[in-house]
Amino acid sequence: MPKPYLCAVFALLSASHLDGETGYRGWLRYAHLDETKARDERKYLPTAVVPLGGSLLIRSAQQELSRGLSEMLGQTLQVGSLVPSGSAFVLGTLGEFHRKTPQFDVAEGLLPDGYRLKTLEAGTKRYVIVAGANERGVLYGVFALLRKVALGESIRNLDVTESPYAPIRWVNQWDNLDGSIERGYAGRSIFWEGHHARSVLSRVRDYGRLLASLGVNGCSINNVNADPTVLASDFIPEVGRIAEALRPWGVQVVLAVDLGSPKVVGGLDTFDPLDPRVAAWWKAKADEVYWAVPDLAGFVMKADSEGRAGPSAYGRTHADAANVVARALAPHGGLLFYRAFVYDHHLDWRNLKNDRARAAYENFHPLDGRFDSNVVVQIKNGPIDFQVREPASSLFGGLERTNQAIELEITQEYMGQARQLVYLVPMWKATLDFDMQTPRAGTPVKALVAGKAFDRPLGGFVGVANVGLDDNWAGSQLSQANLYGFGRLAWNPDLSARRIAEEWTRLTFGNDPKVVATITNMLLGSWRIYEDYTGPLGLQTLTDITGNHYGPALESSERNGWGQWHRADARGVGMDRSVATGTGFTGQYAPAVAARFESLGICPDNLVLFFHHLPYTTRLHNDETVIQSIYDLHYQGARRASEYVSEWKSLEGRVDAERYRQVLSQLEYQAGAAELWRDAVTSWFLRASGIPDAKGRVGRHPGRFEAEKMTLEG
Repeated sequence: MPKPYLCAVFALLSASHLDGETGYRGWLRYAHLDETKARDERKYLPTAVVPLGGSLLIRSAQQELSRGLSEMLGQTLQVGSLVPSGSAFVLGTLGEFHRKTPQFDVAEGLLPDGYRLKTLEAGTKRYVIVAGANERGVLYGVFALLRKVALGESIRNLDVTESPYAPIRWVNQWDNLDGSIERGYAGRSIFWEGHHARSVLSRVRDYGRLLASLGVNGCSINNVNADPTVLASDFIPEVGRIAEALRPWGVQVVLAVDLGSPKVVGGLDTFDPLDPRVAAWWKAKADEVYWAVPDLAGFVMKADSEGRAGPSAYGRTHADAANVVARALAPHGGLLFYRAFVYDHHLDWRNLKNDRARAAYENFHPLDGRFDSNVVVQIKNGPIDFQVREPASSLFGGLERTNQAIELEITQEYMGQARQLVYLVPMWKATLDFDMQTPRAGTPVKALVAGKAFDRPLGGFVGVANVGLDDNWAGSQLSQANLYGFGRLAWNPDLSARRIAEEWTRLTFGNDPKVVATITNMLLGSWRIYEDYTGPLGLQTLTDITGNHYGPALESSERNGWGQWHRADARGVGMDRSVATGTGFTGQYAPAVAARFESLGICPDNLVLFFHHLPYTTRLHNDETVIQSIYDLHYQGARRASEYVSEWKSLEGRVDAERYRQVLSQLEYQAGAAELWRDAVTSWFLRASGIPDAKGRVGRHPGRFEAEKMTLEG
């Protein structure tokens, strides 16, 4: 439970890392505004803040408002009461406003976590109202107000009402209890070290603050490949310490758990989800965890996937496995997120009808309606595994009576692993805005996962974040934009990729117009550039899928059971997923969507090799052959990646020296990596197809010397 001194110390702990521009402050830099602008705003702003209540979250909101206005505007706020204070910022829930200040007109009908920002005048007194549907809404409203100030927007005449698009906005951390992070590119865990919670959790508090500023309300703190000992009785207090660190920011802890825990931890001889002893064990364990962490949001579970324990061991279904855990959580209001990332990783690659893309739908669609009401099926954005371009998962349209959430990967597992610039928001938008036409035309993925299409009470967004101990949290300065972008989209998926990029740039690097324009444009072009020099036309990423998921390794996609095949041979390339002649995957979509992907004549070029196996000489919609497009796009992508360097150099002196140097080093590295990708992929396809590049580039590298062909003299 929260200790009385917590609020008094967390601000000091949060400030302990703020010296210098390391990236630690992220988008909450609260840089001092131009003095003329600051002076103009101060004339119209109250100098007091009145909190209507003294809870932990209200105190966090009050302290954040004071901190932000002090740093940005030089405005000092005194904590007061309405009677003597006169003009004031007034912070409170709708209920508190109705009880204590009925004279103020505050919003009705806010959804949970929503807020109202409103400027009111009463004679000579001026009030800035921050009203929340609940206490978290008050905190989110304060962060929204401060974001406006940081972006240079006036708050003199506020009238803003916002509610989140979906109730669930979580991040998953794939942190291991030993302190390592699976697919983590930003250093070691901020939560764990040596199978204990870290002795100092100031970074966890600061991470909670960053998440709260985006409206993220839950965080799973351990790997989905869960160590069962996370549920051991002597370990649960460690979870409680982390929950206490996140609690001031309204971020609820989530635990990843293993289905085999009743046997591994509980000492039973079974984990059969239909065994009454197993159900009793889960109930007792949930009671124990909630006694230590009463505001736990719930569990996330990965089962029957990549070697994890699963219900198939007993001939049970995924619904059986999910429900036995969900029923233990239900009395406490807890949720069970059950991952749909279930597939056979021992598929026979020689069978042309086998298709990993079919797996999620085949596993979960037959179970639609059989999951309990507090179960949410967590679905990756595409049917394979966070590839550079995939169609929206067919399962989004296949669950009409089951809660669902979309899983997006913020950490750049297949996307350059924070060593290369790839702004993922445009990719996520392509999926979220995609019309699944289920149950009718005009039903985008975002509406399905938020529960709006079938009027389900639960649903939302989960982002695999994997922040670490690096000062910039994300592994590189520019990768931070993906964490910011996920939070903003989870709150409002109707925001444009450009608006989010501009916001992040201005909050993180300042309001210099050239800096904003240059970084925004670099971000917005980066996904397509990376796609071009790695795996265009729906080839997926062509990376080393059996190793570190980083460098080019086309052969690793073939002749194994992992199923990320591109089926390249001497005659052609691509997976035939059509109903007519292929694996039948297209038939999992609504008829209008299926028809679009089934027909080569209307299938979009950027996914054509995901759905069709084509001869290299096939002409695409742009009248280029498949093989020439592969060559051209790789050269185009590498060239554009090299242009990042000169674009960034144009900002020298406009960006602080340390971050300027770090980003320049990254972009110079990326230019070389893109060239390596270009040559590896195009040379491989030249050998495979035997068809030369019409422009004479592939296999020819003027000015380059291979070491083994050089002669040492002297």
